[in-house]
Amino acid sequence: MTIPMTKVARQAKITELLQRQAVRSQPELAKLLAESGVEVTQATLSRDLDELGALKLRAEDGSLVYALPGEGGGRIPLARLGTGETPAARLHRIAEELLVSAEASANLVIVKTPPGAAQFLASAIDHADWESILGCVAGDDTVLVIARDPQGGSGVAQSLLKVADRRS
Repeated sequence: MTIPMTKVARQAKITELLQRQAVRSQPELAKLLAESGVEVTQATLSRDLDELGALKLRAEDGSLVYALPGEGGGRIPLARLGTGETPAARLHRIAEELLVSAEASANLVIVKTPPGAAQFLASAIDHADWESILGCVAGDDTVLVIARDPQGGSGVAQSLLKVADRRS
């Protein structure tokens, strides 16, 4: 994967890192970014965290960790601290409620939801970080899921239906 050295790409990488693990300090975050091929100064990192709305919240173990704004505008520690809900469990819960159908063609999957719910489901799919999924695009009631394998759409559709406990 290639990451351009733009502000948007750097902030997306920061968001990804904060979602995946508890980060306690800016030097720790700078090291994680460097390991991902993104070099950043302390001043730039501080501005990025401010622009992303990052706050330090107390984790279950008592330590302070960075958290980003969550869905619905609330502050949610994206490292899943305090919620106990993993990305897979979140996807299961949301898919169970919102996934209406999933149909594949080659590496594309069209997922239908109730009106207004597609972006919420797409976010849960993205955060579940399935290796077989390249990404999602959401509209109002439809999510386009793109499988990595050129013929992998059918498998992804079946997996999504299984997560939602529905039959194909």
